Amino acid sequence: MKVGVPKEIAEGERRVGIVPETVAKLVKDGFEVLVETGAGRDYNLDENYEDAGARVVDGVGEIYGEADLVVKVARPTEDEIGKMHEGLVLVCFINGPQNAEVVKALADAGVTVFSNEAIPRTSVAQAMDALSSMGSIAGYKTALIAANNLGKYVPMLSTAAGTTKAAKVMIFGVAVAGLQAIAIMNRLGGEVFAYDIRPETKEQAQSLGATFIDSEDEKEEDGQEDEYEEYRPTGFRKFMASLGFYSFAEPPRDEYIVEGEEEDEEDEDEEEDEGWSKEKLEEDQKLIRERMKEMDIVITTALVPGRKAPQLVDKAMVESMKPGSVVVDLAAESGGNCELTEPGEVVEHQEVRILGPVNLPSEMPIHASQLLSRNMYNLIGHITEDQAEEKDEKDVTLALDFEDEIIDKTCIAHDGEVRHEPTREALENASKESEAR
Repeated sequence: MKVGVPKEIAEGERRVGIVPETVAKLVKDGFEVLVETGAGRDYNLDENYEDAGARVVDGVGEIYGEADLVVKVARPTEDEIGKMHEGLVLVCFINGPQNAEVVKALADAGVTVFSNEAIPRTSVAQAMDALSSMGSIAGYKTALIAANNLGKYVPMLSTAAGTTKAAKVMIFGVAVAGLQAIAIMNRLGGEVFAYDIRPETKEQAQSLGATFIDSEDEKEEDGQEDEYEEYRPTGFRKFMASLGFYSFAEPPRDEYIVEGEEEDEEDEDEEEDEGWSKEKLEEDQKLIRERMKEMDIVITTALVPGRKAPQLVDKAMVESMKPGSVVVDLAAESGGNCELTEPGEVVEHQEVRILGPVNLPSEMPIHASQLLSRNMYNLIGHITEDQAEEKDEKDVTLALDFEDEIIDKTCIAHDGEVRHEPTREALENASKESEAR
């Protein structure tokens, strides 16, 4: 079975789908690897691939013409699709719902498509989850971009001219990218705050040194929450307790919470209520708007695969920030979490800079390619099997079992059909809009 690795031609894309380290593993497993010359750019040279056991070829036509399985980073162009043969398996980042026409063209060409965005977030699929690998890099770079664009120190520093305060940083979205951004900003010495609508993320953010924005915590600090009242028996109960009948010293269960029993009640509440109430979320939003006025840096990382990014920071919130503050929107390519974001641009609005960086993992191509390549190796191993009867032989073939959750969800086109429901819906909606015109 032949695995092809083409050179990426998308503007600004410097990653490669498979690195020499992985080539050596694939060759050992019985695969033949074809690599287009220059695919690894200036950090994985042609000779590195050849030393690992790959065959370096001059043109991409040979890759798409000979290979059984091709690993790309970016979605293919129309010209690349025209070079692909029926039965080819393609693995890449394609974002089906946003590029439904590309998926349809691939399906029409008889290409089986695996989308890295569609890999399920399960423990079994974790080793194949390229989206998380790239999210970690994006979170790291976002923190550095924010620090580089802020006109002050991030940490608190004492100098001969006096002491500077630590920068206050707000991070929206506590997933892979958000957690990485929290960790980096905390290491830089910033005073880090975080928020997410999912209750389980609170502990994760706190474990990395962030203060989680929670309206209920604020109420407790302000003394608005009722504290436990210590029970002291009175009257007849006090008299009986003094005689040694200590059961009368215990508080009535219908009026007091006994120490140690409150945890059981909290557990019951958690079982009944998996998420925060609408009222609490509204209180959180009010608190966030107040806190925004204090922030030097705001980083937004909320992304929903296959959908437009949710708006978290509106124009009024930006206008409430201090002059010289910075907003870095990691979701710029998907519509942006900030109302004022322009993908790939720096927007100046009332002395606040809003940055919308795109394709951040490509700015760290060495480690990004290395991590992506490891993910791809695990995915390739999952969708193939060795059918050789002899121990010393290798006979690797494609093995698509659509009863398997990973294969079923990740394979978005096969046998001439678009299998991915959100992508099909996007195609139908586009068709209806076209007819309406």
